[in-house]
Amino acid sequence: MSEITRDKEFYELADEHIALANTRMNQVKPAKVSATMLFATARFNAFLISVSAENKAQMLLDKEPAIAYFMQEYEKYLRENIDEHLAQHDQ
Repeated sequence: MSEITRDKEFYELADEHIALANTRMNQVKPAKVSATMLFATARFNAFLISVSAENKAQMLLDKEPAIAYFMQEYEKYLRENIDEHLAQHDQ
């Protein structure tokens, strides 16, 4: 998987997903909103892996490296965002 540039468009797209999730925060438990965002992301990324592969054999070869990549990226983003919230507590 290639490195994605975190440009203005990157953050705008992320904010659109967050805004949609926020519309449901008063209707269902926040944990459910979070779980559905995780599920949707996993579902979309599985689709990307599928359409990127020429055939089942290629998809099987790509499966574990792709999972490792997405897990690594999620952990990196989660740690960065938690650290931002921690920094706000210091102000």
